[in-house]
Order: sequence, then C-alpha cells, then structure tokens
Amino acid sequence: MSVTKWIENGIENLSGEFGEEKVKKAVELVKNFEVEIPTWSLGPFGGGRFGSYTPPGYAKNINQKLEDAAFINKLTGAAPMVSAHILWDFSKDGMEADYETALQVRDECKERNLGIGSINPTYFLKGSESGSLTSPCRETRKRYIEQTILGGRLAKEIGNGTLSLWFPDGSLYPGQIDLKETYLIMKDSLIECRRKIPEEVTMLIEYKVFEPGTYSTTVPGWGTSYLLAKSMGGNAGVLIDLGHHHHGTNIEQIVAMLIAEDMRCGFHFNTRYSADDDHAVEPNQENARIFYELLSGGVVAGGEKNWAYMIDQASGRENRIHALLHSLDSLQLSLAKAALVNTDGIKECREKDEIMLANRLFNDAIINADVRPVAAKARIEKGLPPDPVKAYLESGYQQKIGKR
Repeated sequence: MSVTKWIENGIENLSGEFGEEKVKKAVELVKNFEVEIPTWSLGPFGGGRFGSYTPPGYAKNINQKLEDAAFINKLTGAAPMVSAHILWDFSKDGMEADYETALQVRDECKERNLGIGSINPTYFLKGSESGSLTSPCRETRKRYIEQTILGGRLAKEIGNGTLSLWFPDGSLYPGQIDLKETYLIMKDSLIECRRKIPEEVTMLIEYKVFEPGTYSTTVPGWGTSYLLAKSMGGNAGVLIDLGHHHHGTNIEQIVAMLIAEDMRCGFHFNTRYSADDDHAVEPNQENARIFYELLSGGVVAGGEKNWAYMIDQASGRENRIHALLHSLDSLQLSLAKAALVNTDGIKECREKDEIMLANRLFNDAIINADVRPVAAKARIEKGLPPDPVKAYLESGYQQKIGKR
C-alpha cells in the first residue's frame, strides 16, 4: 500500500470513530506545534560520564550543532528554535559568559533560518561543587548571579524572552547544609536577579527531586518553584521537566493545577526510566494525558496563553539526531491523541457518575487510537516528508557528518 493510501485510510478510520472535525483539528494542532531543541543534545555531552563513547557524527562545535539543528527543522518543520546553554555555547573558557560570542551564535542561527529560544545559565560546571546561587563562597555566588543577569539580557536581545533556570544546589548528607538557610539564600539570590533582569523576560524555575544532591536539592519540586516564582514578584514561572519527579508522580495533575493558578510555565520533554532524564521522548499514554491537560488549558499549539516547550535530552549511547527526530514525532503523536478525546461524551458520563465509561472513552483516544496518519498528513500539508526518521535515513546526512 502506498503511503498516500495508508494516510487516507487512516484518516477515514479515525474520522469514522472520532468525527471528521476532531481529526481536522488534530491535524491543524500538529501543524502548529513547535518545540525548541537543545544545542547540547547534538554535542558530546552525555557520552563521557561512564566511558569514552560518543555518538556517530556528533557535533564538535556550535557551528556543527546549528547545522544539525537546521537539518532537523528542515525535515520536521517543528523545531525552528534552539535552546542554548551559556557556558557551553556563549563562553570562551567555560567559566564566564561572553556577550560577543552570543551575538555571533545569533548571526549563525539566522544564516540557517533558525532562532535562539530559551537561554539557560550554566550553574553546574567548574566552581559549583558547593552550589551556585546558594554557594557559601560569596565570589562564586556573585559570578553565578552575574551570569544569570547577563542571561536575562541575552534572553531579551537575542532569544525568545525566556530564561530557564536549573540549579545543582543541594546536599549529599543530613547536616551538610542548613536546609532552611539554603532555601532563603536561593530566594534572595533570585530576587536580586529578577530586579536586574528586564521585566518582559520570563524566568522559568526548574526543579528536580534529586541529583546531584542525593539527600536534598534546594529546588526539589514544583511547589518550591511555584513559591520562588511568586516571591520574585514579576514575570516568573515553573519549568516542568518530565524526568525530575518521583516515579509515579501524576504530572498531568501538576499541569492542571498550574493552569488553574494562571501560572506561566514551560516544559522540558524527555523520558526517565530509572534515575536520570536523558532519554528521548516516547509516545506513551502519560505524554498524551499531559497534552490533554495542556490542550484543555489553552496553553499549547497556538493557545491563548502558550507555554514554552523545549526538549532536554542527551543520552550517551543513541544517535543524537535519530533521538531528536523520534522525540519530535512522539510529541506530535501525543498531541494528536489528546486532540481526539471525546470531551462531550466524557462530560455526560461524569454527570451520570459512569466512572468506567468515562475512562473507556478517554482511553479510546489516549491509548488505542493510531494517530500516525494524522501526523503524516500534517507534515505533507506543510510540504514535509511524512516520516522524518525515514527521510533522514535516506538523506545521506548521517554519512556526511560521520566524516567530521
């Protein structure tokens, strides 16, 4: 069967089950969805943690990273911006940010029809052994505060106005730090940064339940991020990373609560199977449930209050471009499933207290629908290949970068 016929049959079957209008809406949403891809995912980061292996054709400098990112966007049309890490992408020595280097990267992005999205200060390299914004060393803390303030300037001048903050601060053992005092230092440092960062820049505070601190992290959960964002008194919000929770956490409920509180938020998409969060995104039911809440709240794919969406992954073993293409495909499939949910039917079941019937209606779309034809149709309508991974394998690009 030809690809065109497969898509037509798939769309016809989905229209018969969920309605033609639902399917049309799903196609449009997939066409409109955009997500930033991280420069660091295309380089050597992640490969040297437990060995010397690096993925085939990995980018050795920022120019090669942008070349790869541009090709990914050419195949998907869903990743026109890159997330940048200050001390990896805008630094000459890995210790201090360099404004002129950042301007050069901006110009190189423009040459490739890319934009710079969120700006990420780098708090976890040399000098952060005892923390970044909470370091007991005043000079270290000052250096990281200055980097954050410069990050805010870069977010306004060359980025999309988003500053993404993740901190390695925490402790390995009880008694190592004063938990309350460390939190208050973090709060004061962020307030100081907020006062010196342009008001229109959105500061998103990421959290992580553990790592590198195994006893405590100073920003361990979404509630802490929420409190810090509120205390800053300006344009601040919560950055949700899918791998930064205890196993079994109901992330879609967190999403629903943050939307209910009208909190400006963002996402780092990835998959965590065990104790890290570096794997590519999978098109699983959790992601589809999350997208259902994002759609319901009007904060995705052109919604009234669009959140910021980024991928954050860099495992040491897989081909990085394969992994990013897979993640983009997975996100589009998850969005398409969420768009097909029979919300009216579920509402009727709720009113009648028909619990299992509501659940079955929900799962008809979230678990059981084959939405690959929706994603393929959306891509074709944008003049893109229906399967970006297959198109990449046939492009010869991997052979080209393998000679780097």
